[in-house]
Amino acid sequence: MSGRPSIDCESTFLKWMRVEMGKINKGIVSQRKSISQLLNEEIPQSETKAGDEYFFEKDVLTAISEEIPEDIRNRLRLPIIFFFDNRVPDSCFINDEYAFKALQILGEFSKLRRMQQGKLWLGKSIAYSIMKKYPSVFQIAFG
Repeated sequence: MSGRPSIDCESTFLKWMRVEMGKINKGIVSQRKSISQLLNEEIPQSETKAGDEYFFEKDVLTAISEEIPEDIRNRLRLPIIFFFDNRVPDSCFINDEYAFKALQILGEFSKLRRMQQGKLWLGKSIAYSIMKKYPSVFQIAFG
């Protein structure tokens, strides 16, 4: 015996990790809405995959809405999702071109940055900084 776990143990561990990540991801909003839709609601909210309410901060939505043009405002769906991949420990990505464009307009990303293969990779520390600046507008999904 080499002291390494067998392939069966590794696959069992990975299956268990998928189950646990699925539980965590139940907090992700199931039907994302545009800023316009959310601002028309008295209390802006959506429903999570688990059926719970997810509330947005109206003042944050208003501030973002005032900065981005109408065409992006109508196409951007909130919350914006940062996808964390356990194979890339220090980075995450977004895969929504309108979220990317909105974040460029808000000054969070340089105009020189480009999405590659439908994703924009960024450091997790940058993602956390953006999330802190715009509370309730972002969620993290694990995969």
